[in-house]
Amino acid sequence: QVQLVESGGGLVQPGGSLRLPCVASGRSFSSYVMGWFRQAPGKEREFVAAVAWSSGNTLYGASVKGRFIISRDVAKNTVYLQMNSLKPEDTAVYYCAAYSGSQWYTLAARYDYWGQGTQVAVSS
Repeated sequence: QVQLVESGGGLVQPGGSLRLPCVASGRSFSSYVMGWFRQAPGKEREFVAAVAWSSGNTLYGASVKGRFIISRDVAKNTVYLQMNSLKPEDTAVYYCAAYSGSQWYTLAARYDYWGQGTQVAVSS
């Protein structure tokens, strides 16, 4: 049973930083791609970033490229989303997700496993 558990959300001022960890368990993730999505009230779920577990290669959504960094710690089975230069429009529930495969997908429907989400609010 794959389980993804996010944490690290909270309230941060504009321009600030936050790091979200996602602990993965239940199987080996060597053939998986791990992703982060976010969903603001009244909006569709948006792709943020993804990392290939084995290679460490990364992919970013246009709205966060240059500000957010996704990484993974294989020994800790954890994926991180480092969020810098935060803006009010980054306010959303952030979800960790995973699928088995080698192609890059940015559509939420392609991801098989999801965490429960963690709330991030950017406000002064």
